Amino acid sequence: MKLIDKIALVTGAGQGIGRAIAVLAAREGARVALIERNETTGRETLDQLNSLGAEGLLIIRDITLDQAVPEIIEQVRARWNRLDILVNNAGFDRPAGIFKIQDPEWDAVLDVHLKAAMAFIRAAMPVMKEQGYGRIVNLSSIYGKTGGKGEIAYATAKAGLIGLTKSVAKEVGKFGVCVNAVLPGLTATPAIETLMAEKFKEQILAQTPLGRMAQPEEIAQAVIFLASDEASYITGACLEVSGGWEM
Repeated sequence: MKLIDKIALVTGAGQGIGRAIAVLAAREGARVALIERNETTGRETLDQLNSLGAEGLLIIRDITLDQAVPEIIEQVRARWNRLDILVNNAGFDRPAGIFKIQDPEWDAVLDVHLKAAMAFIRAAMPVMKEQGYGRIVNLSSIYGKTGGKGEIAYATAKAGLIGLTKSVAKEVGKFGVCVNAVLPGLTATPAIETLMAEKFKEQILAQTPLGRMAQPEEIAQAVIFLASDEASYITGACLEVSGGWEM
């Protein structure tokens, strides 16, 4: 069990990749704080943890609110007295190009992906520094590396997460904290399955050597590896889990 007795926090844990990460972390021995704004999906994830006999803590909050993040970290610390692993997974998309994106859409995407990730890192670091130990994994995207036509806000936010990952890694390594990013390709999440047009899926898969979408559990495996002590000498890395898309 890679994460035995570790305390993990996963944002956007209610479905898709976030749920897969939370469930796998629990299977690997962690106690998991689930951060989610949707109470229904959050409770579904908590029920899965309970069915495994794992200990979970569900916190229903909007992480874009300025006061929310420090309060969340304090809740986790009050419950378990530690925070070993932070996974910044929460996010959503507002597809649009440079001529159509509106300021509220731009701000909303960057607030969830980038501003909230920075807020969680900033709030978690005093705990990890005091412990002399921590693992932070940010969920970026292949779009963060390549850009994406019609994905100006999403691709920019994901590129920002790459820069944030590398910058924080350089600052906090001396405290025993490793900071890495995972860059998924097209993944079979509820949002992709229901909202993305088939023609766009086909275009991406045509550029993907493995010829299929990832399952959320395949992304979770990479996250759990980076969150574990098996990755103890890896920091500032951006691990592509994309089936070779845009290789």
